[in-house]
Amino acid sequence: MSDTSRLNPATIAAQAAGAVDPQSGGVVPPLQMATTYLRDAHYQPLRPDNIYLRDQSDIVRVAETVLAQLEGAAEALLFPSGMAAIAAAFRTVPNGGRVLVQSQIYWGTTKWLRDFCTRRDIDLREVDASDSAAFAAACADFKPSLVLIETPSNPWLRVTDIEAAAKAVHGAGGLLMVDSTAATPVLQRPLSHGADIVMHSATKGINGHSDVLAGVLATNDATAAIWTDIKIDRHDAGAVIGPFEAWLLVRGMRTLPLRMREMSRNAQAIAEFLASHPQVEEVLYPGLPDHIGHDIAQRQMKGGFGPLLSFVVKGGAEAALRATGKLALFHRATSLGGVESLVEHRHTIEPHTGIPEGLLRLSVGIEDVEDLKADLRQALAV
Repeated sequence: MSDTSRLNPATIAAQAAGAVDPQSGGVVPPLQMATTYLRDAHYQPLRPDNIYLRDQSDIVRVAETVLAQLEGAAEALLFPSGMAAIAAAFRTVPNGGRVLVQSQIYWGTTKWLRDFCTRRDIDLREVDASDSAAFAAACADFKPSLVLIETPSNPWLRVTDIEAAAKAVHGAGGLLMVDSTAATPVLQRPLSHGADIVMHSATKGINGHSDVLAGVLATNDATAAIWTDIKIDRHDAGAVIGPFEAWLLVRGMRTLPLRMREMSRNAQAIAEFLASHPQVEEVLYPGLPDHIGHDIAQRQMKGGFGPLLSFVVKGGAEAALRATGKLALFHRATSLGGVESLVEHRHTIEPHTGIPEGLLRLSVGIEDVEDLKADLRQALAV
């Protein structure tokens, strides 16, 4: 095959990075469910790279290859969930270490990190990373060894300048990890902006069909000490993804560029619709020109601004919950990035985190956008 580094994401995804079934000639990569592999009469593995399933699976390698090529990375590693991927990275920090984390990101990440750092006597600080000056000052003063940012953030849709963040972190002697879940590798490639590691909850847009739990880490430097430690931790702790989940992930990724393009178009149209609706107080979406992070998003996101948006309904929790109850096409469920549109009253999920009571988070799918707008129109009617 030609040099894959020159291929565009749509080609990499549609052809699963060139993976086929060499035995049958099928254009779909095969699924091998075995947990252990044969040895010969001399007790030598028939294949040295396949001894035991834990992190030795051909279909997992296919999925990791597709992800690495889409991300423009030297190597990618799959995990059974996004949180498992984050945990593997932060377990490399020694007791008594220092980590800096963006404030008001996905609550599950924040909660786990606070508990983990308390148990391990790791000094944790949180800062609004979308404020470049405050973030740079925190890095210079605190000198963390590992920093995590999330852009666009969930559910606030804050945008952080990855290049500026990387310079600040590296200047303080640390490493930068970026949670790019809301964008996927199709819309944003943090490694090209200076990040050391990029993380995704592949459960979301990368898979796109709400039927796989998975996480991924990717890096430009597969020889870095932290990457070696992460790989050892994944193997020894058994934080691995199953073959069937990896196969489903490969299948989902084959339409990733198409899905993200349509979702981004729909989300943009819905954000513009909501911005002019009399019952809407505020719309949070980086595709809107008046969004505080719009210019940065334009610079580091290509092909759209993603499927995730939030908006605040006038009238607080009562009005917001009334609207969600009337929605017919937006499913009331927690997740994002699937082909079906979802709505979530975030304050119900995170009641003590400063989320406005009237905030609704939308994950916009691939349905006809006029149908989605009509559903929102009738739900918001007073």
